[in-house]
Amino acid sequence: MSPQTHIRMWEDITPLPAPLREPTLPRVLVIGGGVSGLVSAWVLLDAGYPVTILASQYATFNESARLTSQIAGALWEYPPAVCGAHTDPISLQSSKRWCMESYHCYSALAGLDSAATGVSMKTSIACFPNPIAEDPVQAAKLAEMMATDIQDFRRDNDALYDLGVDMSFPIKECYSHLAPVIDTDRAMAWLTSLVKSKGATMLLGTVTGNLTQQEDALLALFSAAAIVNASGLGSTSLETGSICYPLRGALLRVRNDGTDFPKLTAALSISADSNEDHEIVFLVPRGEDTLLLGGIAQPNEANLDLTLDSPVIKRMRERCERFLPALKKAKLIEEYPLAQGLRPFRKGNVRVDRQSRIVHNYGHGGSGWSLAFGCALDVRGLVGEVVGSEKGHIMSKL
Repeated sequence: MSPQTHIRMWEDITPLPAPLREPTLPRVLVIGGGVSGLVSAWVLLDAGYPVTILASQYATFNESARLTSQIAGALWEYPPAVCGAHTDPISLQSSKRWCMESYHCYSALAGLDSAATGVSMKTSIACFPNPIAEDPVQAAKLAEMMATDIQDFRRDNDALYDLGVDMSFPIKECYSHLAPVIDTDRAMAWLTSLVKSKGATMLLGTVTGNLTQQEDALLALFSAAAIVNASGLGSTSLETGSICYPLRGALLRVRNDGTDFPKLTAALSISADSNEDHEIVFLVPRGEDTLLLGGIAQPNEANLDLTLDSPVIKRMRERCERFLPALKKAKLIEEYPLAQGLRPFRKGNVRVDRQSRIVHNYGHGGSGWSLAFGCALDVRGLVGEVVGSEKGHIMSKL
């Protein structure tokens, strides 16, 4: 007899009717309502699987209750990313493939309807305090990126002069390219609506306790043949044997409408690898008139108690202002000036694998948006192994 499930459920939040056609594949239970869970659900739905999503929370516009997926800077990056490098070589190689698969999907979404999807393509400029050739990791990354089909890739510093960057800041070299930038509130609302329209059943609820021991009971309860664990930091309460730890991040939000300083339309970053305290420069335009200023990456710091007066936040702003002096005139968005959240990191980096009839998809750290579609495609394949079938194509029948 299967162990009793430790689950608390509230309500079905899906107002739309079920699909008219009879499903030809068995149901899949997706645990987690962040970007990884929703994109996995999308890919599975397009492959013909009925999907039930179970999450303790979905996207909200309450400042104090936003999901990690909404708080994220959401600038697409080729790994290792600025907010924390992958250390496991196997995971890093997979992440390079996942990020490029995601790049192509985001490019399509930006062309589809950027205002609706929240996805746009913007110039992203990566800056380095030392010549790239002197850093084997960055040199290898540069060579790999130049061999891809990333759009409008360039190596020159001219753009920095044009933007008003203080070149006395430690910068020796930079490169730029077009990158997906996601307006996370808008994108999460769009993804939620999309999976509902494709027939997903969305439930509010939580699962706690050892997920493997509850596998049979959960499958029976939800009439499912497979489980996708996209629970992020919630994997800790599921005792998956591969625990995430929090990496606290924070972003300041300032007006970017051209009134107080020249409107910034390009993203700029300096990697955390460049300094010992893992404090970075991270400037990302968001929507029509918001600019994100960051950032920090604090391992094993789980308290969301930062304020505008916290020393680390003051340093973060000062660092951004030294880099781009025009930001000294920037005004905070009063109704939502500071975003903070916990990135789900794990020692072995991103986990996408199969354990019996459970497919894991978590531990993305600060790269959840960058890797979402690539990971979801692998999830689809692993679910296919579970049920003995795999079909369907991403981006079908939007």
